[in-house]
Amino acid sequence: MSKGMIFDIKELTLQDGPGLRTTVFFKGCPLRCAWCHNPEGISPQPQLLVSRNGCAGCGRCRRPCGHPECRPFDRCVHICPQNLIKIAGQIYDDAALAEQLLSQAEDLAFSGGGITFSGGEPLAQPEFLLALLNRLARIDTVVETSGYARETVFRQVTRACTRMYVDIKLLEPERHRQWTGVDNEPILRNLTWLKQQDRPYVIRIPLIPGINDEPAHLKRIAVWLSDARTLPQQVELMPYNPLAGAKYPMAGRDFTLDIRQEQNLAAVPLDEFSRLGMTGVIL
Repeated sequence: MSKGMIFDIKELTLQDGPGLRTTVFFKGCPLRCAWCHNPEGISPQPQLLVSRNGCAGCGRCRRPCGHPECRPFDRCVHICPQNLIKIAGQIYDDAALAEQLLSQAEDLAFSGGGITFSGGEPLAQPEFLLALLNRLARIDTVVETSGYARETVFRQVTRACTRMYVDIKLLEPERHRQWTGVDNEPILRNLTWLKQQDRPYVIRIPLIPGINDEPAHLKRIAVWLSDARTLPQQVELMPYNPLAGAKYPMAGRDFTLDIRQEQNLAAVPLDEFSRLGMTGVIL
């Protein structure tokens, strides 16, 4: 039996793999991307999400309560009349979570869908992830990852799931460290291995204005991918969400990325990917 930390489970998702899917979000991530859309997924520990909008300042949540889950946070997470407080992060064991997910398997399979593991970073909880993948072997599984993981973990997960969705954020090491907080050498090493395997995978590129969406940079990514023995099933380019910072105050974090320029999606060189034998799409 393996246990892991999950911060959300979303049903009927459409952009996390083929068909209708249930997406399970693992808590904890080794990267610190300046544009992260899931700040509640960064810490590996449970944390409070508190919405200030609508708070009447009644103070009820600060009164002592007897709920065990509330004690670590010194406030009651259940009493808010506006339901403005919740805990992000719940411990699951692999058997119970797999049983929950398998109860949806027939409906998901009918649409050509399945289960997606996202985050955070799923590969940061490798034992739990692999235990789940083994229990879900009869249905379609996708693992969405930054690729930042030990080689042995990356390879085990690749072989255990149906397909991998791997991010490429920046090719240049210095800029990758600047904007994500980590070196991209482990990511490129894992991707170099993946390119030579006979396994289905998709590459995802988050398009961040002024940081990695320059046509020249995207063309370099296309060329870097083009020597693969097995080309990616698709290269998905994901436009920047200007509301990315909205959840940061709820998670007690500051959103410091200052994006002021408009994103020119018409300049994205999709033809460069097709010229090199790949299918590039803007989500």
